[in-house]
Formats: sequence, C-alpha cells, structure tokens
Amino acid sequence: MERGSNEDLPEVGVPGVAGGAPPGMTYEEVEQRSRLGRYVPRSSLPGDREALVLGAKTLEAPDDVIDQLASLPAEERFQTVNEIWAALGHHNEARRT
Repeated sequence: MERGSNEDLPEVGVPGVAGGAPPGMTYEEVEQRSRLGRYVPRSSLPGDREALVLGAKTLEAPDDVIDQLASLPAEERFQTVNEIWAALGHHNEARRT
C-alpha cells in the first residue's frame, strides 16, 4: 500500500446525511443552533426569557444572539436549546422511528 493512501479506510459519516446534518436540518441550521447554544449557560436552563438573556450576557454573547433570546415569549420556560431554537421558528432534527 502506498503511504498516504486512504483507499482502505472506511467512509466516515451517516449515509444520506450531507455535511453531518441530521435529517430535517441543514448544515447551516445545525451551525446556527450550535452557535446559539454556546451562549446559553446550563445554569440558565430551565429558564425564561429574562434568565436566558442574562445568562447570554454573562457569556458576552453577540448582539444578534441577545436579540434572538430577547424575542422569546416572556411567559414561557425553556428546558433545552432545542426548545429555544423551535420557539425562534426553526426546525430541529426529525425524530427517527
């Protein structure tokens, strides 16, 4: 075998899933949700809009992230970043059956 050849290595990833995105989401959506999640501290969950905004500010979140969190319904409590993402009008991955 020639050095540096990858022919004998298995393919990495999930068949039919491009760019590592799960079913029901694009790669860009996964990246955007991940970015949002970086600024939601675990200590803020479960939490309402006020707790999420405060937590994001302590992590020095960019203005666009603060604005997204500030647009959440005030009366709702969120358990996970996925719930926050859905409340912002985005899709999470499709459930597998």
